Amino acid sequence: MGFKCGIVGLPNVGKSTLFNAITNASIPAENFPFCTIEPNVGVVSVPDDRLISISLLSNSSKLIHATTTFVDIAGLVKGASDGEGLGNEFLSNIREVNAIVHVVRCFKNEKILHVNNKVDPISDFKTIYLELLLADIQLLEKRNEKLLKLTKVGNLSDLSQQRVIAELIETLSNENEICIDDYSESEKSFIDSLNLLTLKPYFVVGNISDDEALNDINQIEDFLKNKNVSFLPTNIKNENEISNLEDQEKKEYLELLNMDMPVLDKIIVSGYKILGLDTFFTTGENETKAWTIPHGSIAPSAAGTIHTDFEKGFIKAEVIAYSDFIDNKGYKGSKDNGKLRIEGKDYVVKDGDIILFKFNV
Repeated sequence: MGFKCGIVGLPNVGKSTLFNAITNASIPAENFPFCTIEPNVGVVSVPDDRLISISLLSNSSKLIHATTTFVDIAGLVKGASDGEGLGNEFLSNIREVNAIVHVVRCFKNEKILHVNNKVDPISDFKTIYLELLLADIQLLEKRNEKLLKLTKVGNLSDLSQQRVIAELIETLSNENEICIDDYSESEKSFIDSLNLLTLKPYFVVGNISDDEALNDINQIEDFLKNKNVSFLPTNIKNENEISNLEDQEKKEYLELLNMDMPVLDKIIVSGYKILGLDTFFTTGENETKAWTIPHGSIAPSAAGTIHTDFEKGFIKAEVIAYSDFIDNKGYKGSKDNGKLRIEGKDYVVKDGDIILFKFNV
């Protein structure tokens, strides 16, 4: 299991350049609106130093990272929910992603066009969020019309769904955020089926310049902090250049900048964090592989990410915590020193666990 992350923003704010940097792809990133029309898709490896450490101790022939899909979606403009610009394409594409990377421009440069002829990252953020909100209201109103028809013919079971939809419409109409925790489990399941844009987890990337005098990030940073939204100021142009360096050059450049990892890697990690995803590992001489699961997954469900037969015929799991695996120099040392545990069907897999599943089909 990976996740699909959509890169969104107003036209010409650096979305496609960010996509190029993340995926090392080569797609147009020109200085005019709507350069991106069809969404570009790229699958990238999730950076995880633990995978390398485990593979070295297991003397694995190959290592396989977890993956993430990034989608560069056409720029949005005011009125997109009513079909302005490429609004309909934008909204249909974004409904297919699990999380959103929202790019805003935070630097002034008269040579680079801005669709609103001014650089105002808070205003840009609000423009896009409002369009997502209006699109959700339209979706809810259409769904409500269908439910009304059903209740008129005697299907009273849909009355509770009508009540939930009315509450959601009222909340969004007042430009408030939906608090999913206010609803029961059955109501949450219904709301989840609606695939609302405003409920997709997101974080914001602020595109900045080399020249700090041209940047304006303090206000957007404070604004998002109050909303409990992660903000990553990023020189997207520089990140794109770093992504094209050879590994040794990249390492030296990062050391020069006193950075532990490229911001691009932090963007991928942020995507995992907001979706509540964990990683477990399988390892041996043939390969060491990272597997992605939702946080709180039990052992049989985790086994099912490898193969459905593993879940159906689950017997037990041999589990070693990552720190124990490293401290005891691998599988044999961990087993000899009593760090290998036998876990059953109720075991909740922890991030970093090294697991060998036992099953019978």
